[in-house]
Amino acid sequence: MNPPCLTDTIVEQIAIAAPAGRIFAALTNPHERMLWWGSEGRFQVTQCESDLRPGGKWTMRGAGIGGKPFVVTGEYREIDPPRLLVFTWLPDWYSDATETLVRWDLKENNGVAVVRLTHSGLASEASRTSHRGWPQILVWLQAYVERV
Repeated sequence: MNPPCLTDTIVEQIAIAAPAGRIFAALTNPHERMLWWGSEGRFQVTQCESDLRPGGKWTMRGAGIGGKPFVVTGEYREIDPPRLLVFTWLPDWYSDATETLVRWDLKENNGVAVVRLTHSGLASEASRTSHRGWPQILVWLQAYVERV
């Protein structure tokens, strides 16, 4: 019996009733990111730093389940407002974490943007399991930009 095929990539997509430029701002502005990325008691961003340019570094700090602190760091690789944002992702919440790649593609049509998130390089089962929260993050993003 062959083992099931495992992929190192998570792909999620959502339609958001907002212009792509508005969504891009929510993804890249550190102050805005703290307003929507998370939910108290689950995964809440409390500090965000960003040098938005190819090669620029970014950091997100916050509290996870049970108030456990976390830090995620990365480097911007591609920035093409408001269509594309690509950055590396290195979380501190598991010991064998390796740098992975997060890609946001935004396509707008008549005021509705389709947001496609691709997180690749998740080589271990632990890394795939710890990143199953992307659908919830997309819902938080949607709720934020549709009400602002």
